[in-house]
Amino acid sequence: MLVNTVMKDRIAYVEMCNGKHFNCLSEDMCHELIEAIQDAYAKECVGIVLEAEVNRHVWSAGHDIHELPQDGSDPLAFYVPMEKLLREVQDTPIPVIACVDGTVWGGACDLCLSCDMIVSSKDATFAITPAKIGIPYNASGIMHFINQLGINKAREMFFLATPITAEDALNVGLINRVAEDSKALKEMLEEQFLTPLRHNSILSISAIKRQFRILSRASTVISAESFERINAYRNIVYCGDDYKEGINSFLEKRKPEYKGRAMDLD
Repeated sequence: MLVNTVMKDRIAYVEMCNGKHFNCLSEDMCHELIEAIQDAYAKECVGIVLEAEVNRHVWSAGHDIHELPQDGSDPLAFYVPMEKLLREVQDTPIPVIACVDGTVWGGACDLCLSCDMIVSSKDATFAITPAKIGIPYNASGIMHFINQLGINKAREMFFLATPITAEDALNVGLINRVAEDSKALKEMLEEQFLTPLRHNSILSISAIKRQFRILSRASTVISAESFERINAYRNIVYCGDDYKEGINSFLEKRKPEYKGRAMDLD
């Protein structure tokens, strides 16, 4: 069991409990999280808290690198379990709150942004790292970051792939609130988020969340030609040698030797 769920006072506390593997978003982890989220909605919870068993200060290390394909298929295709998980969080008709007390890497950062609200301790950090591995991130994921952070901060996070602090994340609107430490984080979550949530109309909240989702999708419509061009760029990357080198260097714990050129996309 990679996920443990406790339901208390109409809130589902969904914990990733594979700390020994840094809560990597493996296929099994993603499937269990999806099931936990669906179960919380089915049992009429008014909110879901996504949290994690932290090991060596890692909340989640993101996508499980061992499961990335190297056969020329898209690592972030529509039906990949992690992509299905992100859509499940976004589309679940009740609020999902990420409670972060550690470092967040790669796809786990996108998972947090897919939640409706994020609270964290002050020593939490957030990094989106496809450029470190040579992965061509998908259009929906990039638009998600642009809509949440603005285009300049999104560029910084994707191009540099270095962690930003909780204070920086708060300033750019990535997270909602920062607490001093783990204890204060739990208290803040309960007092400032969950207690008001329990007292408000879940019918109204659910209608509003559904509207947010529809309106955010409507604002990011692109032409078929632009979509095909994006996919062409991505295909060159995930079928190329740099993508394989990024995965292998990570698994072999060495510095990657990338040889691709920007003009390869011309």
